[in-house]
Amino acid sequence: MEGQVIVGIGALVLGAIVGSFLNALSFRYNTGRGVIWARSTSLRASRSRCMHCGHELAVADLIPIVSFLNLRGRCRYCATRLSLQYPLVEGTSALVAVLVYFNHPEPLPFFFWFLVWETALFVVIYDLRHQIIPWSVSLFLVVLALIALFVGLTKSHILAGPLLALPLFLISLYSRGAWMGWGDGVLELSLGWFLGLSAGLTALILAFWSGAAVGIALLALSKRYTMRSEVPFAPFLVFGAVAAYFFHVDFFSILTLLS
Repeated sequence: MEGQVIVGIGALVLGAIVGSFLNALSFRYNTGRGVIWARSTSLRASRSRCMHCGHELAVADLIPIVSFLNLRGRCRYCATRLSLQYPLVEGTSALVAVLVYFNHPEPLPFFFWFLVWETALFVVIYDLRHQIIPWSVSLFLVVLALIALFVGLTKSHILAGPLLALPLFLISLYSRGAWMGWGDGVLELSLGWFLGLSAGLTALILAFWSGAAVGIALLALSKRYTMRSEVPFAPFLVFGAVAAYFFHVDFFSILTLLS
C-alpha cells in the first residue's frame, strides 16, 4: 500500500510537469516557436520568457503550480497578472496522471494511456484557446486508438469509431463546417475506438448535454455570447470520454456485447 502511494505521488508530479509542458505547447504550437526546438534560428525555444515583459524566467519561476502560488499569480519581473491557465492545466494534468495510474498501475499500460489522455487534454487546451483542433494531434490520437484496438488494450470494435463519428461528420458536411469543425469528428473517431460503442455513445450524449448546458448558461449570464457565438466542442467530447472511461458512466451497457 505504501509503495502504491509513493508511485501515485510520482504520477502526480509527472502529470504536473507534463501539464507545464502542455501550457507552453498550447502557446507555441504552429507558431514556429517550438518548446524544445525552433524552426528558425531567430526564434529561441530553449528558454521560457514572460509573455508580457520578455524577461527570461528562472528555474524557480517554472515549478508547476508551486511557482504560481509563490508568485501570487504575478510575474516576478513586471508584476503582470499571470493566466489561471497555468495552474489549472498543471493541476488537471496531475489529476489525469493519478487517474491513469489507479486504472493502469503496470508501467507499459500506464505510459500508453497517460500519453492518450494527456494528448486529449492538449486538444482541450488548444481548442479553448484557438477554437480549432490541430489535424496532426487528431491524427496522432487516431493512430494511438488503432494501436490500442489491434493489440488488445481496449475491448472496442473497429466499427465503434466510425459509427460514433458519423453524426459529427454529417453535421460538419451539412453546415460546411459552420456548426461543427471537421476536427471534432476526427477526435470522436479516436474516442469511439478507445471507448467502444456502449461507453462511447454514453460519452457522446454527455458531450451534447454538457455542451448545451454550458451554451445556455453563457447566453444567460454573459453579454459577450450570442446564438452565433462559437463554443469549442472538443472539451465536451473529452469530458464525456473521461466520465465514461474513468468513472464507468454507461447508459447503454446492454450494447457491450456489440462493442
